[in-house]
Amino acid sequence: MKVTDHIKKAKDKTLFSFEIVPPQKGQNIQELYNNIDPLMEFKPPFIDVTTSREEHVYIPKENGLLEQKITRMRPGTVGICASLKYKYDVDAIPHVLCGGFTKEETEYVLVDCHYLGLDNVMALRGDARKDQQYFKASNGGNTYASDLVGQISDLNKGKYLHEIIETPYKADFCIGVAGYPEKHLESPSLESDLKRLKEKVDAGADYVVTQMFFDNSKYFNFVKKAKEIGINVPIIPGIKPLAVKRHLQILPQIFRLDLPQDLVNAVENCNTNKEVRQVGIEWAIQQSKELIKAGVPVVHYYSMGKSSNIKAIASEVF
Repeated sequence: MKVTDHIKKAKDKTLFSFEIVPPQKGQNIQELYNNIDPLMEFKPPFIDVTTSREEHVYIPKENGLLEQKITRMRPGTVGICASLKYKYDVDAIPHVLCGGFTKEETEYVLVDCHYLGLDNVMALRGDARKDQQYFKASNGGNTYASDLVGQISDLNKGKYLHEIIETPYKADFCIGVAGYPEKHLESPSLESDLKRLKEKVDAGADYVVTQMFFDNSKYFNFVKKAKEIGINVPIIPGIKPLAVKRHLQILPQIFRLDLPQDLVNAVENCNTNKEVRQVGIEWAIQQSKELIKAGVPVVHYYSMGKSSNIKAIASEVF
């Protein structure tokens, strides 16, 4: 079922969902199941599965030189989605990236998703490669998320890259995109960033999931400004509980977001990361309660593959 249909079916009741990260190559998928199992009691209608772009590694050769190779440390997004769909009877949503993929490779991924009965995809530009300062599209790839949304929308109409196929079995993906309550780190202003979001919606995006935020007023202001420029699709808030003291430095640096001073003070007063984790849980509980009271369609949690703190939060609010 489409995310938008789940929201309509809920009839103004706030839904619970979360995002997981595929295990690294060589690991067992059972650990992933072990972290998902405790969250299924909250009846998530859908689960997001991230994907990773390519990385460059350097392999020593016999002559002492290094040979550059391309690898992906966390492959298997589509396979994991199929596994979750049939193991848990839940809609699994693969993330599809511009970065690291040609348009042809993207089309193959989408065809696989269609064959597997996956009704939703999350269309993202993706980050720059670790060895690049700024994002650069792959040769033959989509440059912007709006381009990727357009490709998916075309495929929904039977328009493939090199041909139009008349068939009664067209894909009908519900397309999710990212939104940034405190603007994307590369955007010059929130207003400019909202224009880019409007382009994605105009290209065919059906719903938005926000980047993490720790001040609900940022989300409410973002939704208000989005509606003012004609963005009328559901905007789902994304929540990540702080777990370690180092998050005070890492999260603002990576995501260019602000942490409320009350939260910063509470974390700085902690002596151990166990105490920090509890502060993160309590903060996320209060965030969630306020968002639910405001009538958000879904509260979406970034679990990063660990479920115990998400379970503690959901037990208090769902």
